[in-house]
Amino acid sequence: MRFRFLWVVFLCVCALPSFAQKMTPAPPPATRPDITAPIADGDDARARIANDMAKKAAKERIAALKQDTDRLLKLSVELKQSVDKSDENVLSLDVIKKAEEIEKLARGVKEKMKGPN
Repeated sequence: MRFRFLWVVFLCVCALPSFAQKMTPAPPPATRPDITAPIADGDDARARIANDMAKKAAKERIAALKQDTDRLLKLSVELKQSVDKSDENVLSLDVIKKAEEIEKLARGVKEKMKGPN
């Protein structure tokens, strides 16, 4: 009886590796193209929106630059006229204020020309 028990255990132990070899691992889950398509479309949509926003920001920056340079030209002409009216002994406070405003505006134009970076 003991011999039969050992014989059954021996057969089970020997059969286990062959049983394990016959089992094939499950194949990896297949990727579904219908799931990835909306993600790609979403990325394209985000890229288009970002591109449109960048174009709009560039147009607004150019419009602001044109407006600031027009203002800069006007102030420069006014400053030139004010300096021409004054003599070597008198420098009006208006001339100093215009010069400071021109300086501030010129710095702003310079920064806008550098761009958003």
